[in-house]
Amino acid sequence: MDLKKKPTTGMRDILPQEMEVREYVLQMIRDTYRSYGFTQIETPCVEPIGNLTGGHGGENEKLIFKILKRGEKLKLAEAQEEADLVDGGLRFDLTIPLVRYYANNQDKLPSPFKAMQLGNVWRADRPQRGRFRQFMQCDIDVLGEASNIAEIELILAMTTLLGKLDFKDFTIRINDRRILKGIAKYCGFSEDRYDDVFIVLDKMDKIGADGVREELLGSGYDESSVEKCMSIFDDASSDDGESDGSAEAETGKACLVGMDRLKKIVDTVGTDLEDGVAANLIDIIEVAAGASATEFKIKFDPTLVRGMSYYTGPIFEIAMDEYGGSVGGGGRYDTMVGRFLGTETPAVGFSIGFERISMLLMERGYSLPDVPEKKAFLIDKKCSDEQIREVITKANDLRRSGVIVTVDRMKKNKKFQKDQLTLQGFSAIEEIFAD
Repeated sequence: MDLKKKPTTGMRDILPQEMEVREYVLQMIRDTYRSYGFTQIETPCVEPIGNLTGGHGGENEKLIFKILKRGEKLKLAEAQEEADLVDGGLRFDLTIPLVRYYANNQDKLPSPFKAMQLGNVWRADRPQRGRFRQFMQCDIDVLGEASNIAEIELILAMTTLLGKLDFKDFTIRINDRRILKGIAKYCGFSEDRYDDVFIVLDKMDKIGADGVREELLGSGYDESSVEKCMSIFDDASSDDGESDGSAEAETGKACLVGMDRLKKIVDTVGTDLEDGVAANLIDIIEVAAGASATEFKIKFDPTLVRGMSYYTGPIFEIAMDEYGGSVGGGGRYDTMVGRFLGTETPAVGFSIGFERISMLLMERGYSLPDVPEKKAFLIDKKCSDEQIREVITKANDLRRSGVIVTVDRMKKNKKFQKDQLTLQGFSAIEEIFAD
């Protein structure tokens, strides 16, 4: 058998230096989210295939790593269709597992339930910078809270975390799926095709307004509906503007962008927009910006769609120029829990792009704060057993005082060995020779 040293395409080995940064970021995530009242849970990496293919995951359902049935249940010769072969899949996000978890354990959980999940997910995607086929997701969700307090708390927790990690000048892009539906209704699109229209609109930042117009027309939508829709976004884009200054003046940190856009769309769409939607979104934006102590922009962006069809209300993404794209996102999904429970349960969540955040910190040469002292003992091979015992006893005393200590045999190429220890952060290296 030809054994391969490299990992499977789209997956990777993580070296110790990066692992230290990742572990630090994970600890910051845990500490920050706990301070907002979130409780950590864990769900299995494998979900029943019906949960993953139930129409909740949008384009991600095409990227599932599916798992064959096992043992006697796998009957290859008799299989007629995929369902005869597959009964599970690796999770492609943490939201569907969370909803199943909540439905299964609701009687044991508080209400509202503020959940934190940190775990790997898998997508058979095309690997690129900051995107892998196996990657860590870090989610916070609030289940059982219908008011926009949940959205505000999620945004504050997320921005607080990024501030602690020395990120500044990022943008929280925010929209509401109900505003998108109001636009679609106003333009005359068929309701059963709203999600398809939204998927095309979501490409605005990649293919531009002309590309979106061309794709909508090419998909057979009525030309008058398409032009009506595009005119709304053309008008809105003319005010991409400046901060309105109110939040900036109040906090000296966060600022608002695009509020005139929101007002123009509300005025245009009129009665096709559900009552209270715009006021709810304005409240989220203004309170989150006013309460935050982190430097960021919060921007109403009508082109923000989010790919998951399960979103029902406010949606958000974190845009960061340093990365050149999104480093997190989420939204409200009030109908999804009801598909499992049979009763509606409000829910909203936010996921940080852990892999991209960690990558950006590594590219900066990020130095971990408050790193304990590191000391190395290098023992010559001629040292006696008694000397070795003395060194190990000394090392254990130092460890009890909080010092990180490694005890190693001295290598023939001592210079290389010491250089490697220095790169690992061992600032004190003591050589032990035979008496």
